[in-house]
Amino acid sequence: MRILLLSDIHANLEALEASLAAAPSFDLVANLGDIVGYGASPNEVADRSRSLGEIFVRGNHDKAAIGLIDLQDFNPVAGLAALWTRDHLTEQNLQWLHALPQGPVALKDHPQVQLVHGSPLDEDEYVVSLGDALTPLMASSALITFFGHTHLQGGFFLNDSADGFRPEYRTVGQAESACLQLKPDTRYMINPGSVGQPRDGDWRAASALFDYSPPIYQRAWPPAWLLDDDQPRAIALQSVPQVPSASSAALVRPSAIQGFLSTSLPEASDSTAPL
Repeated sequence: MRILLLSDIHANLEALEASLAAAPSFDLVANLGDIVGYGASPNEVADRSRSLGEIFVRGNHDKAAIGLIDLQDFNPVAGLAALWTRDHLTEQNLQWLHALPQGPVALKDHPQVQLVHGSPLDEDEYVVSLGDALTPLMASSALITFFGHTHLQGGFFLNDSADGFRPEYRTVGQAESACLQLKPDTRYMINPGSVGQPRDGDWRAASALFDYSPPIYQRAWPPAWLLDDDQPRAIALQSVPQVPSASSAALVRPSAIQGFLSTSLPEASDSTAPL
């Protein structure tokens, strides 16, 4: 079973389509939330996401779009984007977003794998550092937790020791690969990264492919605001078949983008405000 993991699309239709085009073959799609927010295509992305499958957890921007979050808790850019999104979503998509489940959600037929947006303990928590990850790793009964929210591809593990990991990309415009060995008796939190608004310094869309016999990461695309060159570059992150019986992860990123729109949203000045 090969499951494509998408997170933090943020109404970026072009990034979503590029990620899908660059993805290896897959059987299912799991969406880790923040389908809307920031981007200009909330209805198109909601429709496309719904057409891809039925495995979802909600994100904070999804909740903001339907009025479940006080926008005073958002930074100004995120708040304005949420109001714009709310005004432009169709009634059907508003109702659909309202029905999205809160994580964690167990992956059907794979009880050792769970899906969340932020953390298994708090759907809105940012798991950025190893210190953030330790408590949910120790508290979770699942061996593998896929999460989003931070827009940072990589993750954390816990066994006799604990550490974090990030894929390294050394080139622009050509294929490269990195390896991640999944160890037995180890708990993982793995973030596929953001499709629509990466914040890890590489502005190509990020996603992951989880192959459950064996996690595969994947990065693909020209960035959200992109535009000319969409030649894909592949980054495969393969793992030995071990967790729970066997798992692998692979990343795909297209080549560098040659042009960017001048209307991209600025970074928030307050790093503590929800994004």
